[in-house]
Amino acid sequence: MKVRLAAAEDAAAFASIYAPYVTGTAVSFELDPPDEAAMRARILGGGALYPWLVACDDSEAVLGYASASAFRTRRAYRFTVETSVYLAADSVGRGVGRRLYGALLATLEAQGFAQAVGAISLPNPASVALHRALGFTEAGVYREVGHKFGRWHSVGLWQRPLAPLTDRPKEPKPVAEVWDRIKA
Repeated sequence: MKVRLAAAEDAAAFASIYAPYVTGTAVSFELDPPDEAAMRARILGGGALYPWLVACDDSEAVLGYASASAFRTRRAYRFTVETSVYLAADSVGRGVGRRLYGALLATLEAQGFAQAVGAISLPNPASVALHRALGFTEAGVYREVGHKFGRWHSVGLWQRPLAPLTDRPKEPKPVAEVWDRIKA
């Protein structure tokens, strides 16, 4: 398995991986799965600062993807990112998520971000275990904030430091400046 930077050409595979999470689970609070064009816009929307990574097998089949996005839009939040990881059904339980998410966190650390936040629809013991294994700690719960499949769902917030906090943090670097140093 290898991990690489995602490209717009990965959009169809990502949309295919993500669709079952939207249509069959409360893992995602979206109600309609994004199509290839919408997923391409999301990948490109990460711009130079917010990485999208893809895990592939030896034949280049996409096993899953991970991404980071702005945590909030107000400027003071610019040192914090929100993270996500989604796996193809046949990749779950094979270590793909841990390796892919680990590469994302290493990239964010190298870029100089200070904090990563993961939001987990509850209950989701597998995602909670993955976040714990990667150094996240529970930061709180938004109770019954999403309504899907005829019921209310809570969201657990998980947080992981990426860099020591300083009074004068440096602006995060673009992904391209650090990617070659990442051992994915």
